Amino acid sequence: MLPAQSASNLLKYAVVAAAIVLALVFAWPFYTVPTGFRGVVTTFGKITNVEDEGLVILPPWRKLSVFSIRAEQADIESAEGSTSDTQPVKVSLTVRYSIATDRVSEVYEKYSHNGDLSSYVQTATQEIFKAVTAKYSAPDLIAQRAKVSSDINTALREKLTLYGASVINIDMRSFAFSPSYMNAINEKVTQEQLRLGAENKLKTVEAEQKQKVAIAEAEANALRAQADGEAYATLKAATAQADALKVQNAALSQSKEVLELRRIEVEQTKASKWNGALPTSIYAGAPIPFLHIEK
Repeated sequence: MLPAQSASNLLKYAVVAAAIVLALVFAWPFYTVPTGFRGVVTTFGKITNVEDEGLVILPPWRKLSVFSIRAEQADIESAEGSTSDTQPVKVSLTVRYSIATDRVSEVYEKYSHNGDLSSYVQTATQEIFKAVTAKYSAPDLIAQRAKVSSDINTALREKLTLYGASVINIDMRSFAFSPSYMNAINEKVTQEQLRLGAENKLKTVEAEQKQKVAIAEAEANALRAQADGEAYATLKAATAQADALKVQNAALSQSKEVLELRRIEVEQTKASKWNGALPTSIYAGAPIPFLHIEK
């Protein structure tokens, strides 16, 4: 058995060790701030410091709250608005945002102890959507959707700056009007397509008619040119024959030898065509080949 004094000392050591363990448990000075977060240090409820990521050592009278500066998401389903021509419109949006690092203590004090501002973002987005859509008529809201999205983005960035949040991006989806208005738009689009189709068909028919007219004119011009050419050729041939006759008549009037030459040419032509047979009968005035009697 241990002496009484030794047992008493062991008991004292055990009590001290237990006290130290309890002190460490209740007054642990070591804390960690994860990546993507900030550590908000408070002393009896008052913000005294904002710690960066990593190890933080604090005395027991100070408290560390982990505050997110990572990208957060707020979903706004069926936000409602009205156009300048009083057409109701709905939209669903997703807003991604983060807390500005230099506004952490302000946001922690006024709006959120963990960096979640989704309720503020949802409210602000609905207000902005109503304000922007009221500036556009229903047709313009459809035709200028990119500009509408840009206006919402710009106004929402400015609005959320008041809460210390920075907008990363906005996704706008399910953009729709009332069913009756959408039916009217679809009917108008259908009628417009039919009108354009009729106009295109008319233009095609007109083009075909113009093509046919052009072809007919070209054919008529070709026939006219052909007729003019033939007439010109005939005229030239007649003129040439007339000129030849004039020359021959002039020659005949000047010399009988030319006439005799023509007669000889005729006789030669007849001789070249004669088959060598004499006529079986002769009548008065009938020609006798190669028989020429001088008087």
